[in-house]
Amino acid sequence: MARLADKVALITGAARGIGEGIARAFHREGARVILSDIKDDLGEEVARELGERASYVHLDVRIEADWERVMGEVLEAHARLDVLVNNAGVTGFEEAFEPHDPEHVSIENWRAVHATNLEGVLFGCKHGIRAMRRTGAGSIVNMGSRSGVVGIPAASSYASSKGAVRNHTKSVALYCAEQGLRVRCNVIQPAAILTPMWEAILGQGPEREARMKEFTKDTPLRRWGSVEEVAALAVYLGSDESAYTTGTEFNIDGGILAGTAAPPRPAEM
Repeated sequence: MARLADKVALITGAARGIGEGIARAFHREGARVILSDIKDDLGEEVARELGERASYVHLDVRIEADWERVMGEVLEAHARLDVLVNNAGVTGFEEAFEPHDPEHVSIENWRAVHATNLEGVLFGCKHGIRAMRRTGAGSIVNMGSRSGVVGIPAASSYASSKGAVRNHTKSVALYCAEQGLRVRCNVIQPAAILTPMWEAILGQGPEREARMKEFTKDTPLRRWGSVEEVAALAVYLGSDESAYTTGTEFNIDGGILAGTAAPPRPAEM
């Protein structure tokens, strides 16, 4: 039997990258998937490709009125929401390589990152809980980052926002338990996952391979993670298999946060 059979799932930032991968995995496991994003053309294309049990809605996670509209549409169409994946996020470097270190970051750039990464999760959890009260149960999966666990000097805005997502996840989990709801909330914290978000940094020139190796040189497993590996974890958290799991953080980072000071030496050395 499909692990998410007939569950209604809303996924933000689902037009590409990790969000798209999660949408595809959920759909394969039998869920009714509502993809959302601000990249409408890409999102609609993915929904059309998935076909039956998939649809797309425009959702700017920074705008609470968008959340209210989308949740209303989901409940009108499906009468419930079983899974919410708060995946939409930005690094702050999408448009230009402006400073995001603690000394030089502008308040405008700081706020722009937090508006998507943190306030988007705040609104998602807020309206997700309200929608899940229909059945008294559900699963909220927030997308954090290993950058929310350690400091990132050159990307302090991103690290701060993801650290806040990590903590807010625990507050949401405890709140739902206090309310007597069977609504769980957990956070996935990936490290270097090869997605379109990295393209601006990696580039397409002859130095791309060297940059890819540089970003994973301190990863014990010595490679990039895949979208499919993150999506597999999201399926578990969205399914009833994780019914006793809430307020928990899941690192998917090739061993970076295990505490080793250096990656293991290859066997041939």
